[in-house]
Amino acid sequence: MRSPGNIPAVIAALAIAISAVMAGPGCGGGGEKKIRLGFMVKNPEERWFQDEWRFARKCAEQYGFEVVTIGATDGEKVLAAIDNLAAQGAQGFVICTPDVRLGPAIMARAKSHRMKVFAVDDQFVGADGNFMNVPYMGISARAIGETVGKALYEEFVRRGWKIEDTAAAAITFDELNTVKERTDGAASALVAAGFPAEKIFRSPEKTTDTPSAFDATNTLLTQHPEVKRWLVFSVNDEGVLGAVRAMENHGFNADTVIGIGIGGPSAITEFEKEQPTGFYSTCLISPYRHGFETTELLFKWISDGIEPPMDTRTIGIMIDRSNYLQVMREQDLLGEDEAAALTR
Repeated sequence: MRSPGNIPAVIAALAIAISAVMAGPGCGGGGEKKIRLGFMVKNPEERWFQDEWRFARKCAEQYGFEVVTIGATDGEKVLAAIDNLAAQGAQGFVICTPDVRLGPAIMARAKSHRMKVFAVDDQFVGADGNFMNVPYMGISARAIGETVGKALYEEFVRRGWKIEDTAAAAITFDELNTVKERTDGAASALVAAGFPAEKIFRSPEKTTDTPSAFDATNTLLTQHPEVKRWLVFSVNDEGVLGAVRAMENHGFNADTVIGIGIGGPSAITEFEKEQPTGFYSTCLISPYRHGFETTELLFKWISDGIEPPMDTRTIGIMIDRSNYLQVMREQDLLGEDEAAALTR
C-alpha cells in the first residue's frame, strides 16, 4: 500500500481538525467545556453581598459551572477584575458596581473580551445620564419604600400617638436613584395615609452607613427640639440604626421612636436585644434572587442563548422581633448562631 506523499502535513491537518472539534461549543478535553462566570460586588465585607455570593455558589453547584467571586471597591479594581476574569476564561459576570457611572467603561471592557454582563443591585448609568440597556435585577425600591411608610403609619395609629407631638425623620441619600426611591416612597405613603407632609423632616447623610446617619440625625434633632415622638425611615437598616442611636443620646427610647429599616440582616442584633429599642421592624430584602437567579440567568444566556429580561425587580417582607427568625430561616438567611436560637 502506498503511503501519502506528505505524512507530516496530513498529521498536522488532523491535529488541527481535532483541536477545532474539541474547542467547539460545549466541548472540552474529554467532555463538556466548563462555563466559568464572575460575580463582582462593591462592598465584599457586607453581609448582603456575602449572601449574594453564597447563593451564586449554590447556583453554580446546581448547574455544574464555576463562579469566581471578586470584591471590587473602585473603578480601577473593577476593570482589572474584568481582565483577570477574561484571563481565567470567564464568559461573563454579574456585577454590583461601586459607581453606576462606570457603566460605559465596564461594558466597553467586557465587550473587548466578548463577555456578557448582568448588573445587580445598582443600575448602570450612561454618559447621557440615562440608565443603560443592560440586563439588571434590583429591588422594587419605590414599592419597598411605600411598604415602610404604610407600616410606620399603622404603628403610629396603633400606639395612639398625637400628631401634634410627632414628626417623621427621613435620613436620605439622594445621590443614588435606587435609594432615593425608597425614602421618596416611604414619605409618599405616609402622606397618602394622612400624615402631614410638613411634619416629615429630611436630613441627608454623607454615606449610607450608621455613623453618617447618626450625624444627620443629630443635626435634625437640634433643629426640632419640639418633637416628642419620632417616626424614622431611611435608605437601609444602617440609616435607621444610626438615627435610633442618636435619638437615644437625646433621651428617646422604644416608647417614643418607631424606626423601620430596609434590608434585614443588620437588624438582627437589635431584635436580639433583651429590651426593645426604637428600631421596631424592617423590610427584609432577600439576596437569594439577587445572587442565585442573576447567576442562573447569566449561565443560561451563555450556555443556551436564552437572553435574560432587561429589568427585574424584587420585593421585601416585613419582619420584627416576633417573626424575624422564622422568616429568615425560610429565606435561608440564618447563620449558625441564629439557627440555633430558633431551636431553643
